[in-house]
Amino acid sequence: MEVYLVRHTAVDVEKGICYGQTDVALKEEKEVAFERIKAQLPTTIDFLISSPLSRCTQLSTFLTDNFTTDPRLMECNFGDWEMMAWDDIPRDAMDTWGNDFVYQAPPNGESLHQVYQRVFDVHKELIKLPHANVVIIAHASVVRIFHHIYQNIPLENIFDVKVDYGQVFSFASTK
Repeated sequence: MEVYLVRHTAVDVEKGICYGQTDVALKEEKEVAFERIKAQLPTTIDFLISSPLSRCTQLSTFLTDNFTTDPRLMECNFGDWEMMAWDDIPRDAMDTWGNDFVYQAPPNGESLHQVYQRVFDVHKELIKLPHANVVIIAHASVVRIFHHIYQNIPLENIFDVKVDYGQVFSFASTK
């Protein structure tokens, strides 16, 4: 099975704002980016699964009218920090989270390890499917977690993996 991971295209959110599970809009020039992404994917997509957030489902709808959404593919929940400027988050709270972001969650949010657990559950289900080409439309942290799964990158180092808006990655998955 070939797994294609795609991060959604650029969002219409001011730079420096913390957003995770907030359903934010895409930038207007999305159709050009959608075409560029489509050109990087196989012509036959056997199964497409997407985060249910509209920034992912818009691309999914562009690619096919037959896709599944799964809330386990949503971005990290930043809890009380959602839609706050990163600079406005209290320094002590940022330090606490930053010192152990794998297991420490923002207030009323989730830790990276919690995101990993739900994404890994999706992965375990996907590898049982009889499909040749699977496309996953998701978010930066989800794409990075798949890098952890397929490339054994430690969770504490996954932010070293650069994941641009609209970027496509592919991995051969063995069962």
